[in-house]
Amino acid sequence: MYYQGKTIFITGATRGIGKAIALKLAKEGANIIIAAKSVEENPKLGGTIYSAAEEIEKAGGKALAVQCDIRFEEQIIAAVEKGVEQFGGIDILVNNASAISLTNTEQTDAKKFDLMHDINVRGTFLVSKHCIPYLKKGKNPHILFLSPPLNMNPKWFGNHVAYTISKYNMSMIMMGLSEELKKYQIASNALWPKTTIATAAVQNLLGGQALMNMSRTADIIADAAYFIFQKHSSQCTGNFFIDENVLAAEGITDLSHYAVIPGATLYNDLFTD
Repeated sequence: MYYQGKTIFITGATRGIGKAIALKLAKEGANIIIAAKSVEENPKLGGTIYSAAEEIEKAGGKALAVQCDIRFEEQIIAAVEKGVEQFGGIDILVNNASAISLTNTEQTDAKKFDLMHDINVRGTFLVSKHCIPYLKKGKNPHILFLSPPLNMNPKWFGNHVAYTISKYNMSMIMMGLSEELKKYQIASNALWPKTTIATAAVQNLLGGQALMNMSRTADIIADAAYFIFQKHSSQCTGNFFIDENVLAAEGITDLSHYAVIPGATLYNDLFTD
């Protein structure tokens, strides 16, 4: 039970990938700080910080639901402080919260551009900044960014440059912190799916039910994260992990059970050639 008593701070853990990681680690008795915005359920998205907390506790973990919009530094500071007060520290940070708009330049208004950069870049940077003092004291501390490999193929820029640069900025923060925090033995890595993942973003913004049916469940990301966090933080840092490769390294090559529709043709995610 590696995760028994470990404390994990997860942004955007109300649903999707963030919640899947929370539930996976909760099964081994982890403490989860759910730092997310939703306190009232949005029918299109589902879930609140309180419903996520309930599921985490049912799975065997301890949960602290903290309303936190990572666009606002004071809310980040308050969430970190509440989490530390409740659980005594932070061992793992998961930078999962993200905003997406796959629009071209003419269709991307300033509000959309700012939202993606305020959450994906500025918010991620500030959450990391305010967790670092506690990660320095953590046991085998890790930071995980849900961000892609830095793929310079022009096609990933041509259709949605604003979104691409916001996610690549997340990945560059990961790289910067992996170097900066080596002396503290804090690992900093990125994890990205090979295929699309069945989340509210895919359902509502990207491809509807058709794309959902060509996707995998968020459990594959949760399982990959589960293995990454057990690597020694001094020896596993600065990596752009792809979920399939992480599992293959653990001897897991049959991934059929992760498919939403068994046997369906799967759709490659963005930034993976």
